Amino acid sequence: MSFKLAIIGASYLQLPLVEKAKSMGLETHCFAWKEGAICSDIADFFYPISVLDKEKILKICTSLEIDGITTIATDIAIPTVSYVGEKLNLCVNSYYSSIISTNKILMRRKFKDFNVKSPQFWELETEDSEKVTSDFPVIVKPVDRSGSRGVSKVNKKEDLLEAIDEACKESLTNSCIVEDYIEGAEVSVESISWKGNHYILAITDKITTGEPNFVELSHHQPSNCNNYIKETLKSETFKALKSLGVENGAGHTEFKITENGEVYIIEVGARMGGDFIGSHLVKLSTGYDFLEGVINVALNRFDPNSIRVIDNSFSGVYFLSKETEQILPFFKKKNFFDVEKQVMSKKMITIKNSNDRSGYLIYNSNQRIIL
Repeated sequence: MSFKLAIIGASYLQLPLVEKAKSMGLETHCFAWKEGAICSDIADFFYPISVLDKEKILKICTSLEIDGITTIATDIAIPTVSYVGEKLNLCVNSYYSSIISTNKILMRRKFKDFNVKSPQFWELETEDSEKVTSDFPVIVKPVDRSGSRGVSKVNKKEDLLEAIDEACKESLTNSCIVEDYIEGAEVSVESISWKGNHYILAITDKITTGEPNFVELSHHQPSNCNNYIKETLKSETFKALKSLGVENGAGHTEFKITENGEVYIIEVGARMGGDFIGSHLVKLSTGYDFLEGVINVALNRFDPNSIRVIDNSFSGVYFLSKETEQILPFFKKKNFFDVEKQVMSKKMITIKNSNDRSGYLIYNSNQRIIL
């Protein structure tokens, strides 16, 4: 009899997870609203239920006697994964950990408790802008969203109220975080955890639109950071994961690195990085099947000895938008991007969050591809 895996979410973000699980011979059960649920026709079973409806999903998973539950590349589903998994004694992070790791304010407080270096911050609602005592510029974000939704850089106090209002509108709890702006390069650390032990798989360099919204335009592995910075990133990642109680599954930890080599943690996702980082780039650049590892953690059958990371290849992804129209020719001819390429919309707009992209190119090469 096949093992049963519950997958929370059914958008294109979960597609690689569903496909991998099916290739491993697992019975897949997907939960999400029908709208945008492209996995609904691919998973063995689909349930048109909100990913936020923990009790209804728990009831179904209990009756199914599922063997594991997981999600990738999305924060909104993490509390449901942990809630259901904890109730059914499955291999997940605690529900308490899931709440901390999906709320940027609670996360920052834990970082402070564990001496993890991160920017100064303030928790605000629309009418609270006078609480901000920092010099400008600052960054404003919803406390509980990802994908650059509602994120903006504010250079002067007169523009702060509008940015706070926009971030609060994007927030599920109508609140936002304002933090000191750190000038520097952006990277993320991709990791997998098992029973409280953490394993670093890759470090990813990020290229963004810059201010005001900082939406990613491309990602590249391995990172160009020097060895000293890489070791600092790794040690800070371990501290951050411990501070949040992340013990099982994927981790995606984002940092800023200043010109003089100071490392500031920005946030942790207790899940794979989106934008194909976890689902594609890690395996392309290291040879390690990250998806399979995450699934095996969920099924409580992970073997740390299976981790074989070989940094002998380069991988990356470029996203199509108004800002990157120059990459259009690469969709039409044979090139480094034949790993995977797709134009999702012929309409290209100036992007404000990751949902505004019109396509992507994924490469694998013996060198970093710069367009």
